[in-house]
Amino acid sequence: MSQWTTVCQLNDILPATGVCALVGNKQIAIFRPRNDDQVFAISNIDPFFEASVLSRGLIAEHQNELWVASPLKKQRFRLRDGLCMEDESRSIAHYPARVQDGQVQIKA
Repeated sequence: MSQWTTVCQLNDILPATGVCALVGNKQIAIFRPRNDDQVFAISNIDPFFEASVLSRGLIAEHQNELWVASPLKKQRFRLRDGLCMEDESRSIAHYPARVQDGQVQIKA
């Protein structure tokens, strides 16, 4: 059974950016889209290139959804569920994420 793992302080993630955390053996990209305590967690691995880069992607809003664009070829992945906008067969894992007492926690 998965448990919540504390990965960093919320203040370690600047608004509108992402960071990468190693949780177990998984690289997880954690995003803080705004200056509040909402965070999202998806796989850090770009499935088109098998590269560990998504945490460095650009956060964008499209049709009232938050997405991250890969820094490589700009494919977009929806933050709430990892869906790939350009190719659903390349969607990635997403993980529950929360902020508890100022600490970012991931369930992976």
